Amino acid sequence: MSRPYRIDTHQHIVPPSYAGWMHEKGIRPGGVSLPSWSERSALKFMDRHDVQTGILSLSTPGVYFGDAVEARRRAREVNEYSAEVVAARPERFGFFATLPLPDVEDALAEADYALDTLIADGIVLLANYDGRYLGDPGFEPLLEFLNRRRAVVFVHPGELPAPAVPGVPAFAADFLLDTTRAALSLVLSGAMEKYSGIKFILAHGGGFVPYIAFRILLTMLNERDLALSALAALTDKKQSVLRRFYYDVALSASPAALPSLLEVADPGRITYGTDFPFAPSAAIDFLNMQYENYPLDPVLRAAIDRGNSEALFPRLRLDQG
Repeated sequence: MSRPYRIDTHQHIVPPSYAGWMHEKGIRPGGVSLPSWSERSALKFMDRHDVQTGILSLSTPGVYFGDAVEARRRAREVNEYSAEVVAARPERFGFFATLPLPDVEDALAEADYALDTLIADGIVLLANYDGRYLGDPGFEPLLEFLNRRRAVVFVHPGELPAPAVPGVPAFAADFLLDTTRAALSLVLSGAMEKYSGIKFILAHGGGFVPYIAFRILLTMLNERDLALSALAALTDKKQSVLRRFYYDVALSASPAALPSLLEVADPGRITYGTDFPFAPSAAIDFLNMQYENYPLDPVLRAAIDRGNSEALFPRLRLDQG
């Protein structure tokens, strides 16, 4: 196509004040240097990759470092900055609001403000907060709120609650495991059933979820002596819960990863994503080429590139008057 058309549900924002704060703390998110970001650089990147709209979110490590007051202030600052970017170019940007978790009361207040006053397109949650994953009972009030609002919730990995492996940056494998643990937590806690109004988008093709789908299903069954026919029938029924997640293809649109994702995910719940600016430009270029050369049905490709996200974010529909 001759004009940008994709909707990128996995694009990050790095507000200047937040960048300064991270540099002061000496934090390297996921084991890599904090990238620079500007509206101009984002638009240049988007135009080069045929992205009409980028849904911006704050990446790991979020805003909480043990001080709840500071976390509230930083979350508000990030969200208001993001809202200003979107207000200036609503056709080019959207945003997922950041919450000052693990404090649930503060998170509820910020979610309410972000969705009603700032008109956020959804909420971004890290996979875990202080080692507590999203299915933890302590997060139920927030999930209940997001369910009532039928919110879009982008689940992004953070640091695993475990020591790092020397020489292995967190983004290489720990991020994928963190997302997988969050998905398992939501499934096994019953949250996916109880809060079915929430539209969860799992980052990076769901981490390891598609590849280990049958391990997840066997864990849900918790039975080992079923007849083969009964096991197959139950597995097929239980697999539907994994199809309730949305999955973005950021850094995951490769010939190795796509077959598993396409086998497990509902084709109407896969979205395009890039991970800009955290992913190196060369990596995005290479994986975009892999994605564009992958033999996808044109209807499915159009759905991933745009249609599925239009269903999540109706304001971005091209057929609006």
